[in-house]
Amino acid sequence: MDYRKTNAPVTTVTRDLMELCKDTGNIYETVAIIGKRSNQISVEIKNDLSKKLAEFASYNDNLEEVFENREQIEISRYYEKLPKPTLMATQEYIEGKVYYRNPAKEKLQ
Repeated sequence: MDYRKTNAPVTTVTRDLMELCKDTGNIYETVAIIGKRSNQISVEIKNDLSKKLAEFASYNDNLEEVFENREQIEISRYYEKLPKPTLMATQEYIEGKVYYRNPAKEKLQ
């Protein structure tokens, strides 16, 4: 996923709860859906960041020498400036990009 192209706000936004839960009819179910997607996004971002920072890993046991890499700092700053995973997940849910299903409701039908 390309996190730069997300429409998610960087700061917290007040949302209309009734508008958010109109698809499911239950605000708790909506929050659970957004929470699970947020965890998925968080894991993706963490793995992506770990891969990029692994390129700069130093395996020397010399504690006296501290080496700062400018590129490593820029990568870290980029990830710090991204919107939080919960905001990304909420925006995806609002835009209808999140697929979800409830097996309990499917059994009733």
